[in-house]
Amino acid sequence: MNRTDVTFPSAGIQIAAHLYLPEGATGAGPRPALVVGHPGTAVKEQTSGTYARLMAERGFVTLAFDAAYQGESGGLPRGLEDPAQRVEDFKAAVSYLTTLDTVDPDRIGLLGICASGSYSLAATGTDPRVRAVATVSTAEPARQFRRGADGAQDPAVFRTLLRAAADARTAAARGEDPGALTMFPDTAEQAAALGGEHAVEGFAYYCTPRGRHERSAKSLAWESIDRMALHDAFLAIPLIGDRPVLQVIGERAVTSWMAVEAHQRTTGPAEIHWIEGASHVDLYDKKQYVDAAVERLTDFFTEGLDADLSSC
Repeated sequence: MNRTDVTFPSAGIQIAAHLYLPEGATGAGPRPALVVGHPGTAVKEQTSGTYARLMAERGFVTLAFDAAYQGESGGLPRGLEDPAQRVEDFKAAVSYLTTLDTVDPDRIGLLGICASGSYSLAATGTDPRVRAVATVSTAEPARQFRRGADGAQDPAVFRTLLRAAADARTAAARGEDPGALTMFPDTAEQAAALGGEHAVEGFAYYCTPRGRHERSAKSLAWESIDRMALHDAFLAIPLIGDRPVLQVIGERAVTSWMAVEAHQRTTGPAEIHWIEGASHVDLYDKKQYVDAAVERLTDFFTEGLDADLSSC
């Protein structure tokens, strides 16, 4: 398996990505390919890179990219979470794959993890070039900010965030530092007080040697908040039509209500595959759960992309 640094444009922004080629892919004819998107605040070197590598080992050409404004990709302000741009990034990645001799343009799928799960569903609904879509630990950032990870957040919390975002816009207009929204506290104990087990799991992955990366965002630009307030990534799901959809979810994930809602909006072949014993973040890097997810993903994309990998 070979990994190469590549770039491609997305609405005028340069996107940084890792292209993974299976052993023997060069000169062996076009293969099925997957675009792999990362969770919110993450980068391609973390869980999306893990899944991209594992799927490449199973015969797929894979492309893991940093979202615009994040990681090694371009765009200002840094740390902006722009849902519309995130969907555009997926489509731009598909366009890039269609230019490669190693890729069959009629056998391209999307794989989105956490936040990218919702964005990959939206991109599939509005881009008929995508043959099949799968997600891992589906989350929709707009819903999560509005309603909380478990869907039970007091609406006043989001109204407070909107007020802070508006104040940041005012500060920027006056030439002042607008600041940023801090995503993680200083300690696991503080994370537990703020958001319970789910927040502790996020802290353990992003803020400790387990998964920490220097380019992973620890804060978001304040204007991310009002952009998310206007967005609903699930609106495009019915447009997926009869293309296959798979969502891999940990049975203990407090975020699973979002995957269930997304599933209810599908109109064609769709499945939720539950991973026994796993939480939302367990599916990022814990081997027993990732291996189980990859096994199901391999079967899904082999069938969904009509990918006879034995002949590649």
